[in-house]
Amino acid sequence: MKNTDLAKKIKELRTRKGFSQDQLAETANINLRTVQRIESGETEPRGDTLKRLAMALDVTPDELIDWAEQEDNSYLMFVNLSALAYIVFPLLGVIIPMTLWMSRKDKIKHLNEMGKRLLNFQISWCVLMFLIYALILSTAIFHFPIPAILGSVGGLEIMMLVILLLYLVNGLYVVINAYRSAKGRPVFYRPALRILK
Repeated sequence: MKNTDLAKKIKELRTRKGFSQDQLAETANINLRTVQRIESGETEPRGDTLKRLAMALDVTPDELIDWAEQEDNSYLMFVNLSALAYIVFPLLGVIIPMTLWMSRKDKIKHLNEMGKRLLNFQISWCVLMFLIYALILSTAIFHFPIPAILGSVGGLEIMMLVILLLYLVNGLYVVINAYRSAKGRPVFYRPALRILK
């Protein structure tokens, strides 16, 4: 979050209400020096201070934060592309984007919603891959035959083709949505379990 954006918004809301810095400090029950430092961009209000300022200015804390969010389509694209780590190890396609999403979800416009969609898709994909690998492993351990669907092609070969197809589909989704993010368009990751809401 850029301190200057939030500072300008707080100052704008304060002057709209006809408050001096001293009056805002008194109404919000915070120190005058704190108000001065916030409006000059030296510091950023957090937690209780943010709530007090929002109440004094008749807005919600989320509204103040939303005004201070910055647009960064390149970061949105980067978060999408980070999901390609699933190629190395499936869970990395969740862990790396989640780390990037959590570090800046309140600071970049559209990152929170986009991150949830991406993570829901990647988690769903990992669950599906786990089930497929479990089926293959149980087949190998218990000698449970996977029925042949296509004549002489065995069930194991079909499962390997399904895995390859799922890897390709995931990569395609990631690349398309990274491009859409770079252009400022909403992402689509479907089907996916709604784990993060």
